[in-house]
Amino acid sequence: MTMKKIYLIDVTNRDGVQTSRILLSKLAKTMLNVYLDEMGIFQSEIGFPTLKHEVNYINANIELAEKGVIKRMHPEGWCRAVKEDIELTFKNCPKIKHLNISISTSDIMLQGKFLGKKTWNDILNSMIEALKLAKQMGAETVGINAEDASRTDVERLIEFAQAGKENGADRFRYCDTLGADDPITIYQRIKRISEAAKFPVEMHCHNDLGMAEAVSLTGAQGAIESGVDAYINTTVNGYGERAGNCDLVSTILALKFSHGFADKVHLDENVDLKKAWKIARYASYAFSLPIPINQPGVGANAFAHESGIHADGALKDRRNYELYDPEDVGRGEPELCDTGRVITTGEYGGIKGFRHVYDKLGIHFNDDKEARRIFEIVQYANLHTQKPLTDDELRLVANSPDIVSKILTLSP
Repeated sequence: MTMKKIYLIDVTNRDGVQTSRILLSKLAKTMLNVYLDEMGIFQSEIGFPTLKHEVNYINANIELAEKGVIKRMHPEGWCRAVKEDIELTFKNCPKIKHLNISISTSDIMLQGKFLGKKTWNDILNSMIEALKLAKQMGAETVGINAEDASRTDVERLIEFAQAGKENGADRFRYCDTLGADDPITIYQRIKRISEAAKFPVEMHCHNDLGMAEAVSLTGAQGAIESGVDAYINTTVNGYGERAGNCDLVSTILALKFSHGFADKVHLDENVDLKKAWKIARYASYAFSLPIPINQPGVGANAFAHESGIHADGALKDRRNYELYDPEDVGRGEPELCDTGRVITTGEYGGIKGFRHVYDKLGIHFNDDKEARRIFEIVQYANLHTQKPLTDDELRLVANSPDIVSKILTLSP
């Protein structure tokens, strides 16, 4: 039997942005989608198609995919598994092709969230009705999400997954919503569900106990060993509600360099770990959150040695005290900082400075008139992000001005 694979679905732009006290601009969300695509990530949960201020951004990102700026990655929306949300999703974003639909499944949420007004059969029927409608309205793939799966009876989860499979779903998302699972228990539960339903499983795990990567990986292993593909939800730098989500880079590192996982499971061959440093630094900049000094792979101390014994050993052969090379995560090149005259462009810039900045990027305009359309968008983009635009953001504006204009357009 051919070994099944693990695919990555990043949820930074849906779950990561729900983190209390932090914000992310629509342009930054778009750049993360572009970088995730470059990194070979299978799918990005880009946002909420039922939320009015997300609509232009989502439609614009679908256009970027149609244009080939986003090449392989699936842009996917999230909504509740209720008929009304499906109808509103396709009203707002008629070209959306990928969805995950979610509903609570545990007894504690049936009582505490729905106040006992919904039965288990109501939950199943709502999911099935929403799933069928999404497929009828043009969704190519639909994942069915069991919120609070880790506190839901496993037999009910099997019933939920089988009902989704029989009605056209593509994956079952197991949500460890409170981060309560442990690696051994989740492995056993996912193996039981996968063996019974024979249906791909998507792991969505939170980090409340500091085990998000561990439970995601062992759950995925249980699915793979049962003969079905596995999907792991990640966020860049582990951003997410409360203590965060399963970290993107840490997950890839574990799949590639852990002695056990590297032999037991196969990661989607499109994933390019060398893009890790680039996307982690951009997310840190966009979210205005520093990368922890001890963050695997991308933290400032990930390859730092001071202990005499460690330094001596690393200098003789990095394999003495390093599991992987800085180059494996896209690090190792010197970074140059211009300490002389600097010309920037943005909200209050002028046309000459603007053209100088673009000339340095290798993008040239014939005259000021030709440049002015892009210049105006750059000014609005700077106002929108409230940060100096990065070189890649400037390139995106120049190459897709109409699409970026849509991303920047928000109206109540």
